[in-house]
Parts: sequence; C-alpha cells; structure tokens
Amino acid sequence: MSPVVASPAAESPKKVSKLEGIKERSNFLREPVATELKQDTNCFSQDGIQILKFHGSYQQRSREKELRGTESEYSFMLRTRNPGGFIPPQLYLAMDRMSDQYGNHTMRVTTRQGFQLHGVLKKNLKAVIAEMIRNMGSTLGACGDLNRNVMAPPAPFRNRPEYRLAWEYADKVADLLTPQTGAYYEIWLDGEKAISAEEAPEVKMARQRNGNGTVFHDKEEPLYGTQYMPRKFKCAVTVPGDNSIDILTQDVGLVIIADAQGNLQGFNVFAGGGMGRTHNKEETFARIADPIGYVEKADIYDFMKAILSTQRDYGDRFNRRHARMKYLMNDWGVETFRTKLEGYFGKSLAPMKPLPEWKYKDFLGWNEQGDGKLFLGISIQNGRVKDEGTFQLKTALRKIVEQFQLPIRLTGNHDAILYEINPADKEAIQAILRSHNVPTENEIDSLERFGMACPALPTCGLAITESERALPGIMDRIRGVLSRVGLKNESFVIRMTGCPNGCARPYMAELGFVGSAPNAYQIWLGGCPNQTRLARPYLQKVAHEDLELELEPIFVMFRRERKRGESFGDFCDRAGFDAIREFSVQYKENPAAFRPKQGASRQRWRVELSSDLHNRLKDKANAEGKSLRDLAAYALEEYLTRHQQ
Repeated sequence: MSPVVASPAAESPKKVSKLEGIKERSNFLREPVATELKQDTNCFSQDGIQILKFHGSYQQRSREKELRGTESEYSFMLRTRNPGGFIPPQLYLAMDRMSDQYGNHTMRVTTRQGFQLHGVLKKNLKAVIAEMIRNMGSTLGACGDLNRNVMAPPAPFRNRPEYRLAWEYADKVADLLTPQTGAYYEIWLDGEKAISAEEAPEVKMARQRNGNGTVFHDKEEPLYGTQYMPRKFKCAVTVPGDNSIDILTQDVGLVIIADAQGNLQGFNVFAGGGMGRTHNKEETFARIADPIGYVEKADIYDFMKAILSTQRDYGDRFNRRHARMKYLMNDWGVETFRTKLEGYFGKSLAPMKPLPEWKYKDFLGWNEQGDGKLFLGISIQNGRVKDEGTFQLKTALRKIVEQFQLPIRLTGNHDAILYEINPADKEAIQAILRSHNVPTENEIDSLERFGMACPALPTCGLAITESERALPGIMDRIRGVLSRVGLKNESFVIRMTGCPNGCARPYMAELGFVGSAPNAYQIWLGGCPNQTRLARPYLQKVAHEDLELELEPIFVMFRRERKRGESFGDFCDRAGFDAIREFSVQYKENPAAFRPKQGASRQRWRVELSSDLHNRLKDKANAEGKSLRDLAAYALEEYLTRHQQ
C-alpha cells in the first residue's frame, strides 16, 4: 500500500506573506486584473501587479525619467511561454509586427528561451496578448509563482532521437504543470478558448490522478490549489552531455536516458538549483542542483507532480527570499528531501544512471540536421533583436522568416536557431544576412559569443546598475586588457546582471559581474566553461572605471601560471583567491617587475625546428593566446620534467 502524506494544510497554521493572501483572494488569477484592465488608467494597483505576473506581464516604469524629476511613465513587459524555445514562423512575425506597433521596436530573447516585448501600454495589453494567443503563442505562466518556461536543447538534430525526446517531454511537462484556471482566456480572449495543439492523453490523465496528496480534486487548480507555488518553479529537459541550458541551475532537471536504438527508458533527475540571492543576506545564495535519482518513463508525470507538491506544501510561504526549492533542499538535506518526495511519489527512486561529462554548446553557424536539411545558429548580442544604424538584425530575420517560413528555436544563451532550411536556400539566406550587416559566428568576438547580460536599467524595477547596455563596452575593455598582457585570443564565459537576482546566471560564469551599487559590481570568479561549478565572490564592490585595475593582475597571473589547456575559470578555482589576491597586491605595487625589462641584455639561445613543427607550434600558441617563446619553453620544461632520472 502506498504511503499517504498528510498535507501541511492540515497542520497548525503557519504565518504567511501578504502575497499569499493576494493569490488566495484572486479567484484563481482573475482579480483584480479583470476589473482593473477595464479602468481608464495607465497602471495597475499593487495587488493587480502581483496577479498580472501570472499572466506573463510585469508593470515597469521609466526610472531614468523619474531621476530627472518627471512624472512616472508606466509600460509593460510581456514574456512568452515557449517550451524548448519553439517559435513557429507565424508567431515570430506577429511578435515582430507588434513590437513596432505596440512596443519599443525591439524584441528580447530571454535566458529561458522565450521572447520579451518591452514598452507595451496598458491600453494595448489585451490586444497584444490576444494576438499572441491567436498566433500559437502564450504568456500564461511565463512569470509568477508557478512552473516557468520549460527549457530543452535547441539543436534540431533529426538523426538523434534523444533530442526529439527532449523537445517532446519539455512540451509534456509544460502541459502537465500549466495552470488550469479559465482566467487567462476569460480576460484576454473574452472567454474564447484558443485553438492549440491537443494535450497528450496521458498528461490529462496524470493531472487528475490522485497521488498521495498531490492533487486538489475540489479546486479549479488541481495541482496548484488557491495559492499556487511559494515562488517560481523552473524545469528543464536535456540529453546526456548537452549543457546548453545550464541544467544544474534548475529547480528540476530531467536527463533523457534512452537505449542504443533511441527508445526512451527513463530520466535521471537533478533538483534544487537556483541563482537568485540578495546582497548582504548570507542566508540567500546561488546553488547548483543535486542528483536525486532515476525515474522510469511510465512514472515521469507522477514524479513531476510529486516533486512539485513537495515544494508546494513545504516551501517557505512567509519569507519569499527563502521560498525557492533550493532552500528546502539545503535545509533538509538531500536524503530527507528524497524521503518526503518519495512519500508523494508512492515508491522509492532508483539510483542515477551513468552520464558523460557535460559540455556547453551554442550551435552557432551552419549545421547539418541529419535529414538532409540545415540549421543556422545566429548570435544575438545580449538577446536584443533590433535595427541600429547599418546593423539590421530585426529586418533581416523578418525577411528570412517571411520568405522561407522557417521555425525558430531560441537558445538558453539568448541566441536563435533557424531550422528546416533547404540547402538550396542557404546562399539566399546568407545574402540577406550580409546585406543587413549581420555578422557570422566567426566575425564576432569570442567574449561576446559566450557572454550574457540581463536587461537591467532603464526598465527593470530590481536593477541596481547597468547590465545589457554596459556589457558590450566592458567586454571591449576586457579584450583590451587581455591583448595588453599577452592573451589576445583568450576566451571565457562572462555574464553580467544589474542586481543579485541572477537572471543571466552570472554565478555559473568564469567571470561574473553582479550589480552592487550604481556604476559598481561584485566580481565573481571560478565557474567553468561547461557551467557545472559555481563561481565565488572575489570582490564585493568595484567601480565601473576601476575594472581594468582589478582584472589586469588576475589575467597576468593566469598567463604566467596556467596549466596546459586550463581555462580561466578552472585556473581561478585551482589557484585560489588568497593566492590571486596576494599576486594582485604585488602586481599593483610594482607592475614593471612582472614585465620584461626594456633594454636588458641577456643571452639568447637558438634551437632549430623543422618548418612543419614551427608552424604547428605557432598555430598552437595563437590558439592559446601565448607567445611562441613561452609555449616552446613550456613544452621543453614539460618534457624535461617527465624524463628526469
């Protein structure tokens, strides 16, 4: 007999935050949004703002105008819900059109594979959301205290069944955990139910099936009840080895386990990841997910209900800073969490299946799908789809999608992949991109290619300082420092946020910038290229103008003391912050001591190399950002060390 879990609702009442009451009184997300939407005002009440988030929108204001003492101007950001980053061509074209008609003439790819429209006025909210829905889109659940957009690897490999399975189950998990309230269609489509893809029958059955306290049979929301989740809940599905979606940063990460023929067997499960934190609140922290166990294919829906219910019923509903599942995991420990979870699940979890090493992939450039067609990954600087001067990315993408009717997959690095491309159309597509000055993946700086920033100022209400607008200039400055110290071609993962909430996942970067004051940042070091290790805070507050002063010594130490093939993040983690700080102090006191002495006489010895060996050594030196002399000396030292008698 399956164990029965007593719902915490039956226990003694616990103190809850004000927001919990707002959710409970909302009549399943209807009020006060439905009433206030009809009022001739330019904004919503504080209660309305909170419920509006569940419908996929944030109320924002121009903070720069406020600083100049002018009256607040309210606008709205709308975020789409697109499992696996899927954007059909008709939705893309509708979004592009509405960004000009109702928004600020740009679209922004999010780090969870969705789109955001900025600058929409309250009077136009209904028209924009209705148009999205009618064009195969949705904003329901893109924000708010419920399951957010479910991520999946964006690569459309038609000859690799595990990628198809990741897309399929991203859709199915998203459907299972979608709010069931009729409020969304009542408010935005006047009750008209949109025509959309039919849910899989097993998903419908699983949502209603009782599972040891996972379902509320007497409520409009069978999984969420009247108060929904304590905080946002983030899921992803990926394939073994593919970490293009930062799997360890998710509340729940599912990894496809298939047999040699590509038939799905089940899922490895990671849980308890999350990026958000608060400055000067040590009880808040970024955390990577723990391995939880293995779930058979037939049980995955009951498992997802069970893990959602564990967080729903035991997550902190009083202190929202302590409400994410990562804190429950941290407070309880993995074993206690697993025990509670298994009570809802009704059975024990099996041990994890072996997995290969994780690799980060961005899939930029032209690639084979595996079925004779092509896909094209396009880099989008900080995710902002725009036209600016002669750079006309927005126009180019619109022309390509209109002419060739291509679907799009947005990536977790806020880039875009166009796919189902006939090889005969490759040159025409390339010509459109060239004529609109859209660079190829080989024409952009590698720091930009792997960098990310959140929108931050001027609209985000949480931003302390700049991010999206600042990062391109900061990357140029970093590239200048790297070139100056002999690391001209070096590349590593840089991420920046304007506040500590971590939307661009800076705590997984090799070099992370986190806004700590106006025009100042925390510096985080020590993440790894494949995003499987947390970075750590190195400096608490560095003024924007002092970044070179602080970074140059670190880069010099990296050049001098790195091991062969060692990445910047791996070096910082291995060397340790004490050693880096000590080196930095010495460097700042006497930089000349770490540079070659000008005019100093020294004996130079020549060693003859064959042309082939010289060219190979030179290519390797260029690839690793080292001088030919340093690399040759390193190679000889390695050889002599290994062959010491």
